[in-house]
Amino acid sequence: MLLSSTEEDEREGFLGLTVEHEELTDEERRRIHKRRRNTLITAMLVFGVALVLIVAVLAPQYGWFKRKDYRGDGNGTEVSYSVDSGVSMYQIAADLENRGIIADANRFVETYNDMGEDLFIQPGDYQLQEKMSSEAALNTLLQLDRADQIYVAVNQTLRMNETFDNLSKTTGIPVGEFNKLNDNLEQFGIPSQFPTLEGWLHPGEYHFDPDASATEIVQTMVDRTKQDLADAGVEGDDRIFHVLTVASILEFEGIPSDYAPIAGAIENRMNNPEGETGGYLQSDATVAYGLGEKTYELTTEHKNDPDNKYNTFYYKGLPAGPIGSPAIDAVRAAANPDDNNYYFWVTVNLDTGETKFAETYEEHEKNVEAYQQWCSDNEGKCS
Repeated sequence: MLLSSTEEDEREGFLGLTVEHEELTDEERRRIHKRRRNTLITAMLVFGVALVLIVAVLAPQYGWFKRKDYRGDGNGTEVSYSVDSGVSMYQIAADLENRGIIADANRFVETYNDMGEDLFIQPGDYQLQEKMSSEAALNTLLQLDRADQIYVAVNQTLRMNETFDNLSKTTGIPVGEFNKLNDNLEQFGIPSQFPTLEGWLHPGEYHFDPDASATEIVQTMVDRTKQDLADAGVEGDDRIFHVLTVASILEFEGIPSDYAPIAGAIENRMNNPEGETGGYLQSDATVAYGLGEKTYELTTEHKNDPDNKYNTFYYKGLPAGPIGSPAIDAVRAAANPDDNNYYFWVTVNLDTGETKFAETYEEHEKNVEAYQQWCSDNEGKCS
């Protein structure tokens, strides 16, 4: 087609612009159409792959395809679950999700918030199931906030008699009912090496039914101790006796950060009877337990008393049994003591629990002087 110039343009010397239509063959048209189609398909494939990659990266972060909740009361597989004192609702939710009890921690917290601000989960032991709806799990966890539940708190470093007194006061069961259980440790699955229930009355917070018997209460506490041993990989009757006894000593001899090094020193004493300590543990805490007292000041007569089976100054190796019921930190330290060269330790500050270690008795004497000086500066705290 010709865009003709005007007469005026021609006079000025401008010529017209010629535009011609290109005639294409059918084959050329098909090739052009095919190239365009292939280009479109390629672009769509690239976009699709990019979209899949983006979803693969972002979906786990934002939980796009994650199941938000299960339905019903669970799949029938029971799960024992403990709520410790001081944990937040978010910690509980995350733990429940990790253990397969609920599908989504955020949905659990949302459901809890929808149920009302006045509800709370008390510390204690609960029986849940795998794959519970958030509502079903909360109903189980919150139901122990009933008036007919008996709440009992058992502190660390309590001796058996103190624990029994506490249980008796809170449950109304006579102390004698608890003491009688020492005559049949086998019913609780406790190894024969143990002389009493000492060591097995797990510290912590509990909720018991009003009609729970002394046997049922003690079994609950023993089961928690068994769980700690299992978690620490402790098996076999002799090994269990060793670990629980050492762990009970650790709680009276130092603070948690010192449990493992003290455990290492205890092992060094027992494994090297030819060393400076001659295989004796020489623990004031065990002697005091055998005396039925709580004191840091022992006389020479106390340390030479053969009638005290917990006298580790007189008898080599471990005492006759645990001197308290240890918690998980002490159990783990006793099961996995530090590999060190210490044979001596002494707490030089009873307020902070600061403990000093020594490889030789000469070094230890200097640490003892520091302890004695602290006692002198803090009258009445070492008796």
